[in-house]
Order: sequence, then structure tokens, then C-alpha cells
Amino acid sequence: MIPRLYPILLSAALLTACSRNPVTGKREVILMSKEQEIALGQQSHPSVVASMGLYEDQKLNAFINEKGKAMARISHRPDLPYQFYIVDSPVVNAFAVPGGYVYFTRGIMAHFNNEAEFAGVLGHEIGHITARHSARQQTSQLFGTVGVLAGSVLLDKTGQLTDLAAQGLQLALLGYSRAHESESDKIGVEYSSKIGYDAHQMANFFATIKRISDQSGQAVPNILSTHPDPGNRYTKVHEMAKAYQAANPATYQVDREDYLRMIDGIIYGEDPKQGFVENNMFYHPELRFQFPVPSGWQHQNSPAQFQMGPKDGKLSMILMGAKGNSLDEASQTLVKELGLKVLESNRTTINGNPAYVLISQQQPQQQQGQQQQQQSAANTLQIGTWLIQYGNSIYALHGLSTAANFQASFDTFQRVAGGFRSLTDSEKLNRQPERVKIQSAPRSGTFQENMVALGMPASRIEELGTLNSLKAGDQVNRGTLLKTLRR
Repeated sequence: MIPRLYPILLSAALLTACSRNPVTGKREVILMSKEQEIALGQQSHPSVVASMGLYEDQKLNAFINEKGKAMARISHRPDLPYQFYIVDSPVVNAFAVPGGYVYFTRGIMAHFNNEAEFAGVLGHEIGHITARHSARQQTSQLFGTVGVLAGSVLLDKTGQLTDLAAQGLQLALLGYSRAHESESDKIGVEYSSKIGYDAHQMANFFATIKRISDQSGQAVPNILSTHPDPGNRYTKVHEMAKAYQAANPATYQVDREDYLRMIDGIIYGEDPKQGFVENNMFYHPELRFQFPVPSGWQHQNSPAQFQMGPKDGKLSMILMGAKGNSLDEASQTLVKELGLKVLESNRTTINGNPAYVLISQQQPQQQQGQQQQQQSAANTLQIGTWLIQYGNSIYALHGLSTAANFQASFDTFQRVAGGFRSLTDSEKLNRQPERVKIQSAPRSGTFQENMVALGMPASRIEELGTLNSLKAGDQVNRGTLLKTLRR
């Protein structure tokens, strides 16, 4: 299905099809105007905030805006309305949306060990915007008849999918080509150097990325996920930094201690108040409920929803808020907005909470030919929805599978929904997040010796080493600032 934005882009192509790239100076076919890029960013931003949340830290937000604005001024496109945000996610990541919107997770902010590392990644992300990588990528996909670009479930305030929002964030989160990543690395060296930072530190951060990707259970950052190997980029960025500094002699800053003091107290890892999984149970202290997570299921939590499912991907469950002031209203709204065909419905009670159960189907958008007709059971999405009235809110717990597998999955869905109950355990309700604590090395010795002396468990030395960009045997001088973890 061709997205509805396609005719707009095609029309714009008549005016802007051939334009000069602001970074390379080359003339290229770009099917997206500057105004459309800005619109993508503006309409994507509320969806980013809804799905991840913003991390409120006045010092850090002031810092990224100060450095971001300084870098925007020396960039190839200083006229864009740049915006810089820290999103409340533990994943080590940064990404940019067309039109000037740049995001850093609190996870990546915790892993930087100096301002220069931050500046390098900032330059890399602004480079994606100034080199118009998303616009070039979309143009390439349109010419290649890829078709559907919008694929994310981003909602506007009315709960409807927005083409611009979906495309903006989708383009930001899609992996860039190897050439685009390499180009942004080069731009990152240039931009971070121009505002006074040592770009060798950008290369050093690739070593941190490599360690994160090697550790089980940690996601590879999107900025580096599917393209050049972090080890190769480490070498190449060092070479680019050396060449730039040789051609532009100056004193380039690292600013380690100032940065570490600034992130003292930043939340590390999952924030329990937003919900956490422990011993096959999901707990949400702020909303005061819990429900079971089947053994072996993977899960992902965000401010907007909690998703979980087995590794084979044959079924999944999603918890999210439902719209409506009553179960009837929530049910009607859900059916209308998702275009559901209701097969069964009935009222029930779940651990004292009024509830409404819907069994429904969502047909494939297109069915052409006899073969697709015959495969409809395999392609049709069947949903078991438990609408649960709890406190002043209504929650929708969806169990999803194909119609062919639904009956076999239903017992699992029902057990999870039936386990939804009030959270009263004070230890869970008062669980505090881990935070980065900056402390001085108590002695001259190895990193591991200092971590043990500071009360860190031996089992977390590698994790703490990654966080500090140090190895267990690295020598540390007495008084050196180090990151530890405290609740």
C-alpha cells in the first residue's frame, strides 16, 4: 500500500527534484522539501514523547541545548529550527528526526565519559539531518518501489495514525546505509572539532559501543546497529580526527570531570516507577497493579505500553490505556478505532475489578486472489482483549495471534489477564532506581581494586568497566573520578 504522503512528495518533486546537497555540494534528486522535513519533525515529536517520555534534568537539558545550538550555528544548515531532548529510556541510543529534532536517551548520557564523546555523537546525529540522509533514503526507497514506509504505531491526540509522524520517526529509526553512516562520522568529527572538542574521543566511544554490543541482554544502539563494525569505525574516526587536527591546529577540549559531575545522580537502567519485571511478574508501582509474565517471554516497557511475547513471535500481549469513561465506552471506541469485527463479548470480574472481554478479528488490509483467500486464517489477526476498570482508569490487555493459532494461545492470554491485581507489596511500591554516583578513586591501583574498595560487587566489574570506559586491570590514580552505582 502506497502511503498517503506519496502524492504530496511526488508533486513536490516537480519543484525540488534536483537540489544541491548542503554538505557534499552535489546535485541530487530529493523528493522532500525543507518545509516537509520540518513538518515531519514537528509531527513526530509528540509521538516520540508519548512512546519514551522526556527525562527531566535541568542541568543536562541546558547542556545539550547549549552545545546543540552552538553546533547548529556552524553546521551546513543553520536555518533549521533545531530542538534537542533527552528521552527517558535506559537503552544506549541517539537518533534524529528530519527537520532538526535530535534525541539522546538517558542511557547514552550515562555512558558518555566526557563532553567530547557527547559532542562527537551530537555531530553525527546533526550530520544525518544536514546531509539530508532521511530525505535521500526515502527518495531511494520510493524509486525502488519499496512501497510502505510508515510502519510504526504512532498515534496523534485523537488516537489516529498520522502519516507524517509515522514516517518521520520511522525514517529516523531505520538503519542508514553504510555510506550515510560513514558520512555522518566524518561530519561528526568536523562539527565537534569546530565547537572545540577532541574528536578522538568520538572514536573512543565506539569502543564502549563494541563492549555494550558484546554483553548479552543489551541492545545495540540504533546509530550503530546494522552498518559499519564499531571496531572499524573506531580506527577510521581516529584517522579522521588526526587528519582534521593536523589541518586545523588548535587546543581541543575533552572536559571529563565537568561532564561526570553533571551526570552525578542520573538514573541508570530501568526506572522501577515506570514498571519492572521480576520473578515472572510485571509490577507498576506508580499505577499500583501487577500481572504475570509467562516464563521465557521477552518484554519491552515504555510510558505508552508494555509489550511481551515468546521469542518465536507467534503471539504477543500488549497492555495500554483505554479511552473512555466506562467499559462500554472503551469497548465501542476500541472497536471503531481498530476496525475490529467482534466475535464474542461478555462482562466479567477480575480479582474484584469490573472487566469486559472481547474476542475480535482484524482482517488483512488487502486480499487479492484465491490463494490469499485460502490463507486468510493464517493472515487474519485475532485479538483477545480484556478491558479492566481499575481505580479511575481503564486498561486494555490485548492478546494477539493469527486466527489459526488463537485457540492454542487463548489459555495463556486468559491466565495473564486473570492475574491482573492490585499491587500492595511495600517493597515493590517503594523500589528505587539505580543511579550513577560519581566518586573519587580511594587509591592508586587497578580499576577493579578501586571498584571493590568503593563497595561495588565483583560480579558487576565488567558492566561498571563499560560504564567507565575502563578495563578491570587498567591503572587508576588516586582521586580520579569514577562512576559507581547506588540506589
